[in-house]
Amino acid sequence: MKIEKIQALRGPNIWSIRRKKLIQMRLDLEEMENYPTNKIEGFRERIEKLIPSLITHRCSEGVEGGFFHRVETGTWMGHVIEHIALEIQTLAGMDVGFGRTRETKTPGVYNVVFNYIEENAGIFAAEESVKIAEALIEGKDYDLNACIHRLKEIRERVRLGPSTGSIVEEAASRRIPWIRLGTNSLVQLGYGVNQQRFQATITGNTSSIAVDIACNKELTKRMLHDAAIPVPTGELVVDEEELNAVIRKIGYPIVIKPLDGNHGKGSSINVNDWDAAKIGLEHAQKYSRKVIVEKYITGYDFRILVINNKMVAAARRVPAHVVGDGELNLQQLIEKENKDPRRGYGHENVLTEIEVDKDTIELLDKLQYTLETIPQRGEVVYLKSTANLSTGGTSIDVTDMVHPENITMAERISKIIGLDVCGIDVMAENLTQPLKESGGAIIEVNAAPGFRMHLAPSEGLPRNVAAPVVDMLYPQGKPFTIPIIAVTGTNGKTTTTRLISHIVKSNGYRVGFTTSDGIYIQNTMLSKGDTTGPLSAEFILKDPTVEFAVLETARGGILRSGLGFSQCDIGVLTNIEEDHLGMNDIHSLKDLTKVKRVVLDSVKKSGWSVLNADNEYSMKIVSDLDSNVAIFSMDENNPHIVKFAKEGKITCVYEEGFVTIKKGDWKIRIGKAKDFPITMEGKARFMIENVLAASLASYLYGFGIEDISNSLRTFIPSAQLTPGRLNIFKFKNFKVLIDFAHNPSGYEAIEDYLKNVESTKKIGIISGVGDRRDNDIRECGKIAGRMFDYIIIRNEKHLRGRTEDEINGLIIDGINSAGRDVSYEIIPKEIEALKHAMGMAEEGTFITALSDVISNAIDLVQEYQAKELLEDDKNL
Repeated sequence: MKIEKIQALRGPNIWSIRRKKLIQMRLDLEEMENYPTNKIEGFRERIEKLIPSLITHRCSEGVEGGFFHRVETGTWMGHVIEHIALEIQTLAGMDVGFGRTRETKTPGVYNVVFNYIEENAGIFAAEESVKIAEALIEGKDYDLNACIHRLKEIRERVRLGPSTGSIVEEAASRRIPWIRLGTNSLVQLGYGVNQQRFQATITGNTSSIAVDIACNKELTKRMLHDAAIPVPTGELVVDEEELNAVIRKIGYPIVIKPLDGNHGKGSSINVNDWDAAKIGLEHAQKYSRKVIVEKYITGYDFRILVINNKMVAAARRVPAHVVGDGELNLQQLIEKENKDPRRGYGHENVLTEIEVDKDTIELLDKLQYTLETIPQRGEVVYLKSTANLSTGGTSIDVTDMVHPENITMAERISKIIGLDVCGIDVMAENLTQPLKESGGAIIEVNAAPGFRMHLAPSEGLPRNVAAPVVDMLYPQGKPFTIPIIAVTGTNGKTTTTRLISHIVKSNGYRVGFTTSDGIYIQNTMLSKGDTTGPLSAEFILKDPTVEFAVLETARGGILRSGLGFSQCDIGVLTNIEEDHLGMNDIHSLKDLTKVKRVVLDSVKKSGWSVLNADNEYSMKIVSDLDSNVAIFSMDENNPHIVKFAKEGKITCVYEEGFVTIKKGDWKIRIGKAKDFPITMEGKARFMIENVLAASLASYLYGFGIEDISNSLRTFIPSAQLTPGRLNIFKFKNFKVLIDFAHNPSGYEAIEDYLKNVESTKKIGIISGVGDRRDNDIRECGKIAGRMFDYIIIRNEKHLRGRTEDEINGLIIDGINSAGRDVSYEIIPKEIEALKHAMGMAEEGTFITALSDVISNAIDLVQEYQAKELLEDDKNL
């Protein structure tokens, strides 16, 4: 078997709108296409022995053991690999369950699709599931435990931490979109101007001064002491002399910790003699030259969590420990404890496995114990000096036991330090009494407190402490996204996108938009090139200045990695025509419709899908959509328009020269099409279609008729504003049109426009696109033969797997089938072809260059225009 390609889909896609995170693996079964599982001797027994947990996979049988039954009766290896990929992720702590395996048009080649939680782990699962299947087929041994451990390592390396993850999950449950910024824990919630950022549990609103204060333990202690909040007595030291002086003043036991430490690093607790104190000083100074020495407060370690100046949770933290039974030694007790199903690798479970490290050995040394020591029955042996959950500690929820005075004190502390998310460490016998009565004290204030101990305590009620963070970032009524209009289709996407963007901008919004020629904010290009994929959409949605997004969304990005947004307010489908067929398993207009409709399926239920009533395949999905639907047409008598009118629905039509919104039978005229410059005085019908789509989308969003009309009147097409979209350059004796048309329907639109153009001779410069079907290339040649008097055939910059002679032969076949006697010649280089065409132009000639590299053609024509103007100036 051979993996041809692995893709990670990250947004709504052709397989699922709801399940955004999918791996799509294109797998060639090769000779295994002839061997379903029931023809492989012993396969069922081997897979059941290796991965017995597959018994839970119900498969199409709908019952437990359904997958094994399919294996028994015979299923293809792609299906088996799908289930293996799902199960090994689940065994590694990433519970996944959605999968699809579908054969492509190529016999024996399948798309194996399954969901993932962490992308890198999903890709590894895809690759490893094939290796597992091959081992099972050949009857070879396979180390499944090593595979699962490797998956866990990948997961821990790339996953969001439990605190960050809990906030993301809470936001997602409220349908707030999120974007991970980089590979660490920096996350953006929401889009554009309404975004909020946080990292771990520090939000974009957290005061940097407050963080500095919390990181300076001595300053924190002084500020709390000055506010009459109990803190341990102690001082700052830098050497053994100062250490000795402080000990003489406060006495043993003491705590030694670095001034700038965190997570308990460098700390020594309950130090009772000078030798231990010197070791503690040395240890702390590995993290900070200045070291805090303070009186050790007896009692339990508590953490109080305050969010937005309100206490939301409290927990008692217990360092990692074991309890003796009089029989097992410490090493055996640790191994037994780590078998607790609540413990896992890293952050995968409620508790973390206990590792024996330097801290453990030092604590045991103080007790004169080793790992071979057998503790007495009931004896508690602590294995860590701090109670962090990440080192194996446990937590007990005590939220409902906190005395009101301690709640008030905690909330005061958050304001004194200035933290919006604040973790307060308390040492006390209990929190049921005020600290002044129990003799407890505030040990530390944390600027980025971990949430895990509250989210999943080992005892007591779990607390959803992520909810108040999201409440704080997005109080009720505050928007978290920006309006999004997404435009897809075969032809007209870019112009429609630009028209809508112009209308939005003219109505006072700061608009970000993506097109096939670049990313723009307002009318400033920030990135050049084909930017119609998910990364370009994300670029706009990450920009904190953008108030409104208009996103051209092409098929390539959808197939490659899904949409770059979760939902849009309005989705526009301009048309579905034959283009790029035969690529990426898209072989028919039905296949292409499935891709394009992903945009419409992502429209909010309260939003609008806008479709072309004149396009057969667009109308096939109208009754299938979950959103509101509105349609447009160049003919108000179109049967779909008539039906919508009878139902009182909204449409947009071209009637009697007007662009008109219809509500049922009522007409609201936006204006005459010929008054909108983009229509070339009403001669370019395909541009009128784009105006209809843009007008309808804008109206549905809520823009006024007059505002739309004024915006359309001020949209002046040009090589700068609409490059490659019917750009016309005037010379003294001839004109040059440059357009991006590259498929039969695009050629037909140019043909329709040229019927209204008066000229003495029409010269066309055309080429065939190498990754199109033979029939598409021939059809373009045939249309060119109908609309031009003379044709220059040039070559594409990228032949995409074909030869020049092959492409040119197909074009010439098409020209010869046009039924006209048309002369043609071949000039391979586009620039030379343009120069030649302008050189042979006579009075009244109209040259049309259908170009794939728009900027090169425009630059050359503008250069010739400048030369002509310069010569005219000289002659004056």
